[in-house]
Amino acid sequence: MNINRELIGKFYDELDERSKETLDASVKKAVEAKKRGGKIAVVTGSGPNLHEGVTTLVAELISKGIVDGVTTSSAVINHEMGGVLDRVKMCGAAQLGFDEKVMPRGNVFEFTDMTDEQLDELGKEMLLDRELLAKRHDAEGHFVTKAAANMAYPMGLRTEMLAEEIHSLCRQCGLPFEQVAGWGCDKRTMLGAGAENNVPVLVTIPQLVGGGHVGMAVGDSIPVAERSRRIASMLRDSDIIIESAVALTQEIHDGPFETYTGHGIWSWWQKESVYSLREKTLIRFDLDENLRKAQDLQKNSAMIQEAISKGLPKTKISKIPFRMEMSAFARHEGSLPVIGDIGMIWPVFALKVADELGITLDFMSYKQETEDGKAMREWIVENVRPLDRNKMLEKFSKWKGKVSNA
Repeated sequence: MNINRELIGKFYDELDERSKETLDASVKKAVEAKKRGGKIAVVTGSGPNLHEGVTTLVAELISKGIVDGVTTSSAVINHEMGGVLDRVKMCGAAQLGFDEKVMPRGNVFEFTDMTDEQLDELGKEMLLDRELLAKRHDAEGHFVTKAAANMAYPMGLRTEMLAEEIHSLCRQCGLPFEQVAGWGCDKRTMLGAGAENNVPVLVTIPQLVGGGHVGMAVGDSIPVAERSRRIASMLRDSDIIIESAVALTQEIHDGPFETYTGHGIWSWWQKESVYSLREKTLIRFDLDENLRKAQDLQKNSAMIQEAISKGLPKTKISKIPFRMEMSAFARHEGSLPVIGDIGMIWPVFALKVADELGITLDFMSYKQETEDGKAMREWIVENVRPLDRNKMLEKFSKWKGKVSNA
């Protein structure tokens, strides 16, 4: 994939001056860390991270040795299992004879856009309603590109059923759902790239909600305490933590094993392994300008510390919605808020870091409204494939054999 450097340059120019400064500082920190053998972890939410191609770009950065760990949400796991983005036909459910009481808002039913050959292949794995599928061609509706394996038949149902099967494998091997699923995922997903490069990709505990049965299976695959310890280990080993359009980051800022902004003091008290955010760099790519306002208040005013000292609510004093993770991020001395569209920030950041390290990237994301962004989304639909069940089972079998012979 050719990289449109001119467009990425325009993305940078459109950022405000303060975001340019923090983005440049973020690139410098990341390059310094990688040159001394340090590690970078990425914390992603779902939604825009998928649609702007950010998760696919992070997969590329994993493959090129720039990103060394990822925490994300069950929703992202669900969509990556389906191939990140897919094209669906949205139809009125009434013409298909469905009861509106159990249909999604708007009484809509969706079909995954698949060829007959692809359906035949899927038919070897699950029972398909061929009579319903035959109606998809004549049903009135329109095509849209959406996060994959969501509400469309049959890939939405396939992913939920597959989640139950993966959960049963996890119970046999004691590994997280994300690792087992990653064995079968496309290497251009974070799950697939993580599995191939031995880079941890884990759902945080507050982000377990989402993805239907996928979320439940992820949550049930390993105990909460084990998940917390694995995430703590990833963050402990990271010099740089990049938070990308994510709403819930308690695992980082209020985690049970983190001592600087979290509850880790009591784990330390009880002789458990802990880590600290004290010397780390926290970077946040986010549209919410309140994040920067919160940091300004923290740095330039005694108001917040006075509120904390008096036990008063920060939200009422600051007049901005002071979320928990925003509070801890704003108080951290090494935090760098980059305010803007992540569809513009990520390509600038990734290209600058790769150039400084002499690494060639084979995939680049772009803001989805641009022509390059539209082409990128189409490329993802056509090239990033859904989880390969046979490939996953083969790797599971090899893993079992290796453990048995150990």
